[in-house]
Amino acid sequence: MPDASLAFPPHWLTASQLQPTPAAGVYGWLFVNQDSLTQRLVELSAKHFSVLPLNEGWQTLRSDECAALNVAEGSQGWVREVFLRGHQQPWVFARSVAARRALEDSGMGLDQLGSRSLGELLFSDRAFARGPLQACHYPAAWLPQQVREENLWARRSCFSRGALNVLVAEVFLPAFWAAAAIEP
Repeated sequence: MPDASLAFPPHWLTASQLQPTPAAGVYGWLFVNQDSLTQRLVELSAKHFSVLPLNEGWQTLRSDECAALNVAEGSQGWVREVFLRGHQQPWVFARSVAARRALEDSGMGLDQLGSRSLGELLFSDRAFARGPLQACHYPAAWLPQQVREENLWARRSCFSRGALNVLVAEVFLPAFWAAAAIEP
């Protein structure tokens, strides 16, 4: 039986659509700095940063992901889920997806990243253009069990290179906000 939470995806909103606006510290991490989140986490953790792969492989994409990638509902895609960690603690849950056909045609080996950050790859390849940032409260049911919590802030954006679009969603976990000394 399909997970009922998938029937009602969150409403991803741009900075101008988000009402009420989150507190300044939260807003800054969601929208203001559009550089690599990986690089910002490396700095925040004083270089005690790591990537812990959780899950990757071909899956049916969620409806909100299909819409963002402009592919048919129920399309197959590459899904990669990781924890971005500071001092060995999960700070951010990241889910990256790309439509199967576009990824296969691109020759890009997302399955070869291992514990490397996808952000490192996307920001080092100048051919990728980043689309607008969007934010929402991420559904708890979509999070790994060990960090499952309601109303966590998430942001996402789509990176495009030719016909390939890679949608990257980043969910900020409570340990991150504690490390950044920001009240979400």
